Amino acid sequence: MPGPARGEPQYGTIRRHREQSCPGRVSGTAPGNPDFAAYARAFGAHGETVTATEEFEPALERALASGKAALLELKVTEGRLAPGVTVSSVRKESAHV
Repeated sequence: MPGPARGEPQYGTIRRHREQSCPGRVSGTAPGNPDFAAYARAFGAHGETVTATEEFEPALERALASGKAALLELKVTEGRLAPGVTVSSVRKESAHV
């Protein structure tokens, strides 16, 4: 069974709190991530990176057909902190406080 890994370019929860308390002052919240799919392949598993919703189903089918342990790295759009929450929305919200 494939396992998902969320490739998030920033620490979303921490970034949100920083944006709320100190808009625009967010040092240390975007450390970057390793290539999780490459790590999976290095250990003999099936590894793929998914960057768009329409890529997910075919990637899942390939992972299931591989017959190996599998990892699908799901890239998150930069600026998205949580479902329905973006850096811009938090900044707007903080400006009204």
